[in-house]
Amino acid sequence: MNKKAGIIGSGIGGLALSIRLAKAGYDVTVFEKNSYPGGKLSELHLNQYRFDKGPSLLTMPTLIDELTELVGYNLPFEYHKLDYITHYFYPDGTQLQASSDKTRFAEEIHTKLKEKKETVINYLKQNEFYFNTTEELFLKQSLHQLKNFLTMKTLKGIIYSPFLGLFNTMHKQNTATFSNPKTTQLFNRYATYNGSNPYKAPALMNMISHLEFNLGAYIPAKGMHQITEHLVALAIASGVNIHYDEHVKHLQLSSSNRIEGLISNGKNYSFDIIASDIDIHALYNQLLPLHFKPKRLLKQEKSTSAYVFYWGINKEFKELGLHNILFSDDYKNEFDHLFTKSYPCHDPTIYINISSKYCKKDAPVGSENWFVMINVPHNKQPTIEYAQDLRKNVISKINSMLKTNIEGHIEEEAILDPILIERQTSSFGGSIYGNSSNNKFAAFLRHANYSSKIKGLYLVGGSVHPGGGIPLCLWSAKIANQLIIYREKK
Repeated sequence: MNKKAGIIGSGIGGLALSIRLAKAGYDVTVFEKNSYPGGKLSELHLNQYRFDKGPSLLTMPTLIDELTELVGYNLPFEYHKLDYITHYFYPDGTQLQASSDKTRFAEEIHTKLKEKKETVINYLKQNEFYFNTTEELFLKQSLHQLKNFLTMKTLKGIIYSPFLGLFNTMHKQNTATFSNPKTTQLFNRYATYNGSNPYKAPALMNMISHLEFNLGAYIPAKGMHQITEHLVALAIASGVNIHYDEHVKHLQLSSSNRIEGLISNGKNYSFDIIASDIDIHALYNQLLPLHFKPKRLLKQEKSTSAYVFYWGINKEFKELGLHNILFSDDYKNEFDHLFTKSYPCHDPTIYINISSKYCKKDAPVGSENWFVMINVPHNKQPTIEYAQDLRKNVISKINSMLKTNIEGHIEEEAILDPILIERQTSSFGGSIYGNSSNNKFAAFLRHANYSSKIKGLYLVGGSVHPGGGIPLCLWSAKIANQLIIYREKK
């Protein structure tokens, strides 16, 4: 008889792990508290407009291809590489387009911001070095097993550690590299990809831009929710059972602290192992006895959250692309608010994603679906007191920078705030990426992909190692699968 595995949560980490465990011979059941899969990677329909609710950029799609090949699925995951990644707008009227071609991108930076082209190219090569040096050591394996540190790749990482920007911040390195503050601001922005502060996060985090410029930025043929749909199809094809509207209340342990099962919707389920794809705060505060809580880990600084406006716009804006950034005038002040205040600054950077630029069915003809996101602090209050001011400031900034009257073109609207993010995804305070990476030891401070106190309990998703974002969540599933195969055979 096959061993039985239960997985709590159907985010991409949980779905990916369910596929891998099913192919390894486990009988797998996924418990999802919502009526739909995907966690943050879900979708929203407002009449004729469709929106991806959360992540809007795809990098490293080969990680999804790998799962498709593992299952032997005959319907491939279809995606396209972007020719232009992001359109940038600065308060003084400067605009530039980030081409996916590094040479053209360097030329654009040279033309618009007067940087030397070789400076940009060498900077991207340095970030490639950061990534290639740390990928095998920090991203693809557990950092919590001694055997993983007794290898040549670990020795390589130790030898190169003085050259990995661990003792400098993103901002200081970018300021030292570039002559124009606008270029520094452009590359500082990549700290937001894991909810961190470029004025505190180590320069190693500059490697995030490598994923876009050196490995490529992509869009699924039918939008980001296609990722969830594809992983669900792979899971079902692998024999995984997915139960929706299942609210897991408690994990059942033996007297020796071994996983025995769980209770969901008043029913007992027996399992040999259980994997959690929910935020570690929800796992330890709601599903386990309190004495298991890793108090120091749970107290660490949290990543930012987001406030999102979903707007159906009855007009096409030719100057906008798929990804658009409207920068704030004082980036330092913006991040000071994100990590020291309980509300965003009056002049926030605005991200506008318009999937209908590529996925024409996402909006009516002549219209666009705007996903308008502002980074905000993770929530510590029972209400969002800045909501009205934020909407007013966002509309004013868009009107000023795009020379329009955007409110007159909004015919559909919905919002997603930190409270709703926590309610829908169990992310603590709406913190999108779990703990921040504002510490040079952040990689070592994330929760392991297994419990050291509870036998048979494993963890995946954005709040554990190696971190948040689609590639890292997929890697967390791969790491957890390897741990399960290794540890459960003992």
